[in-house]
Amino acid sequence: MPPRRLREPWRSFLRALDGHLSQPTALHCLGGFVIAEQYDLTRSTGDIDILESRGTDPGTIARLAGKGSPLHERYRIYIDIVGVATVPEDYERRLTTVFTGEFRRLRIRTFERHDLVLAKLERNSDRDREDVERLARGPGLDVSILKSRYERELRPLLGRPDREDLTLSLWCEIIEEVNKERAT
Repeated sequence: MPPRRLREPWRSFLRALDGHLSQPTALHCLGGFVIAEQYDLTRSTGDIDILESRGTDPGTIARLAGKGSPLHERYRIYIDIVGVATVPEDYERRLTTVFTGEFRRLRIRTFERHDLVLAKLERNSDRDREDVERLARGPGLDVSILKSRYERELRPLLGRPDREDLTLSLWCEIIEEVNKERAT
């Protein structure tokens, strides 16, 4: 299977950002951009959520490609540096580098789908629940992997794990329902 190609306007936007970078830079991406571009699921978004920038500091990335930047004005999309997010402890080991060969200095690293779901758990918005269902219908989600990572890597980091326990339970029900539909 050939590697996925980055769609417009993301391709031009990220190539323009790449042209402004003075050193190799890896962006750890999550959110709607990853759902749409990495997992090829229908999802509209106007930004790329970045948890981490390695090689170029996040302030420089925001100045170059954040909300209100010249690249934002030109392409009508932007990079959003996620200030606070509780993510699985070992997410970095599971990051995937995507769109290799597209850029000179920029590396786009995306969250694995179970980590992506767990990163949305605390917020639990309507859009987050829709994303869980999208991922369950698309590449699929394994409830046992989700529960295991939650218990080992995320729950110990949470301020109110009892609330997130309930959210995880609800999301597992959504995933199991989708899995039943897929099986019939």
